[in-house]
Amino acid sequence: MTIEDLVGSYSVQGSNQEASENISYHGILTLSLDENNRIIAQWLIGDHEQNGTGFFKNDILVINFNYQGEDFRLYKGVAVYRCINENVLDGFWSEKHGDPLYLGSEYCVKINTSEFLN
Repeated sequence: MTIEDLVGSYSVQGSNQEASENISYHGILTLSLDENNRIIAQWLIGDHEQNGTGFFKNDILVINFNYQGEDFRLYKGVAVYRCINENVLDGFWSEKHGDPLYLGSEYCVKINTSEFLN
């Protein structure tokens, strides 16, 4: 698998960094590449946007992300995904001000662009 295989949009379901592992959000993750072949990531969870940059090696994708909270503070974290294949990412994440006893989780499935055309 190459870094170019990761480019595209993914349907995301995830759980927050808390004791419950129940699905607590759904959204879209879009991955693209910059001029240096580094990953550019954007999550849209409802009307909430998070952005990040990352790198890929040995079927592992690592993204450092940040977002502005409702309190206008900047929050930062890291997400790590195991690339199951070109269409499936299985990962976990943690942010600096989250509960250190738990990790969040995300499962991402690539969206086939022809689905938007029908």
